[in-house]
Order: sequence, then structure tokens, then C-alpha cells
Amino acid sequence: MKTKITHLTSAHSRYDTRIFLKMCSSLAKNENYSVSLVVADGKGDESKNGVNIVDVGAKTGGRISRMTTTVKKVFQKAKELNSDIYHLHDPELISIGLKLKKLGFKVIFDAHENISKQILNKEYINKFLRTAVSKIYRAYENYALKKFDYLVLAENSYAKDYKKVANKYEIVLNMPDIKPLEKFYSKNRTKNELFYIGGISNDRGLDVTIEALNILKNKFPDIFMHYIGPFGSTLLESLNVQENKNIKFYGSIPLFEGMELSRNAKVGLSILKPIANYKESYSTKIFEYMAIGLPVITSNFQLYKDVIENYNCGICVNPLEPKEIATAIEYIITHPKEAEQMGQNGKKAVIEKYNWSVEEKKLFEVYEELIK
Repeated sequence: MKTKITHLTSAHSRYDTRIFLKMCSSLAKNENYSVSLVVADGKGDESKNGVNIVDVGAKTGGRISRMTTTVKKVFQKAKELNSDIYHLHDPELISIGLKLKKLGFKVIFDAHENISKQILNKEYINKFLRTAVSKIYRAYENYALKKFDYLVLAENSYAKDYKKVANKYEIVLNMPDIKPLEKFYSKNRTKNELFYIGGISNDRGLDVTIEALNILKNKFPDIFMHYIGPFGSTLLESLNVQENKNIKFYGSIPLFEGMELSRNAKVGLSILKPIANYKESYSTKIFEYMAIGLPVITSNFQLYKDVIENYNCGICVNPLEPKEIATAIEYIITHPKEAEQMGQNGKKAVIEKYNWSVEEKKLFEVYEELIK
């Protein structure tokens, strides 16, 4: 009899890179597992990559509605599926995990972020309340997560906060699955295009990158920035940014569809501001850029420098200095041989070390241990 595994999310998209493309699709390759994924997007049920995707309906209302009504629907569907192991991917689902444990199921919580630290930079929470909310959430985690069977952590740095409350934990980094990315690799990148894929915000460098583009437009009139990913409805207005001949915002599109827009790019950007959570966490997009042979320009955090400078696959910059970002972009554009070598170095590093096949083995070990 197959082991029934269900992953649950109330916030992420059905084709989320970590949840669906990596974890669920990997687990579904094991003939002894039956894998389901519960989502809330209103796009209906489907079977893809051997994964049974179950939709509880689109989220309605705001954040509070998602954390109440949507969570309730996810719990009801989880009970219906009657699986052996449940793998939770959102902090609002911790309450579901507690209920599932009382019903006798095995539960894994996947910490995509160090939420307590992340709360300290949440703009929708009054800045005078953030410290208190952060401490309350940490106390709740400390109470709840020790009741779960396993914690899966997306970053090495999370271990110091979570290992003390975990029965067992494993670090499964969010490294790229390099095989489907191979078709986007190119040595011959001919246009002065820049590429970014991921969440778009000022904390993730939008404002300083726009300033860097403005500095470069006179010297490189054809310079063009591809921005792929979600952003707040008022963000562009607040920066007085409009799409023009030098920039385009595509919104949220699937990873591989977005990667199509990287084919002619000369640089992959990941300019994160010096926020605690960012300084201690790998930016997945850096390794995706490396996998397709794109030189990387990223923040000069030590964690990132240990990768970029050690492998000579890009340039690290002060994420608060647009002129420094512009200088790095100009260097890569005007030094094609060095840029090509950076791209090759990055691809080699991903093949040898920074890839999903390494992390996939750790994921399988977690499940094998739980099943035994």
C-alpha cells in the first residue's frame, strides 16, 4: 500500500517552485508514495507531474480572511484526504498541524522564512507593535512546533532559532533543479538586457535598481530591464515608475515561462537591502541565474560573497548605492569575455554543489525516517 502524502498551502501558488516543482514533484517520483497538494486559488483540481492538486477555492477578502476562512477550508480538505503525512508550508497553517496531530497524523512544518524576524520588517504592521508581535509569534511557534514530528528549514541560519523546539529537523535548501533550466543556458548573450525574477519591492532593491538604470540610460540607450514577479498595487506609483522603453513589469508568471525572458540578458540581479532575514538567507534566484550562465550582481552580504566571489561568477555591491550597482552592470556589459567566464563559473558551481538533487536526498531521508 502506498504512503499517502499531502502538502498544504493557503498562500502559495499551485506551481510554487519549492512546494510543487521541487518537493511534491520529487516525492511523486517514488512509486511507493501517493502525493497530493492542497491549494487555494480557484483554478480547480488537476493532476500534474504525478501530483494530485486539490483546490479548495479562491481566497477572498484580505489577509484576515485568508488566515481564517481559507485555513478552515484547507483543514476540511486535509481531513477528507486522510493521508499518512501532512507537510505544511504557511505559518497560518500551524493551527491545522496541531489539529492533525490530535487526530493521530504525522505532521511536518516547512519554515520557508524565519517568520519572527521577518515580522520586524512587515510594513503592514505598525512599527511600534512589531517587536511585541514578533515575540508573541515566537512564543506561539515554540509552543506549537515541538508537537510536530519534523521541521524542515529552508536556510542554514534558521537552525539556531528552531532546533531548540524541534523534535527533529532537517535543512533542505531551496536550490535550483538544474535539469529543466539547462535549455536557458547560453554563452552568446547579445543584448544589453538585465533580468530579475522574484518578489518585487524596495526591500528587494527595486528603488535602487531603477536609479541605477537611470544612470546608465544615457550611456546605453538600449539597456532594458525585465522584472518578473508579484508587486504591490501602489508600489510603482509610490516610486513614480512607469513602464517605458527601458523597463517592463510582467507580474507573476510561472518560473520557466519567466526564464524565457532571460535568453538575451547579460546580468541577473538580486539586490536585497541589509535586512536581518535577507543577510542570513540565500537568495534562490542567485543560483537560478548561475544555473543558466548569467553573471550575478547581488548584495555584498558575507553569505553571498562566499559564493559569488569564491567562484568568480558575478559582482557583489553595496545594496544602498545605485552608482555602485550601475558601475557593476556597466562592467559586465563592457567586458563580454569576463562576463562569459563568470557565467561558466556559476554554472559549474551549481552543477557541483548548489543544486536540488543534493537537497532532494535530504527530503527523501526525512520521509523515510517518518515512515519507518
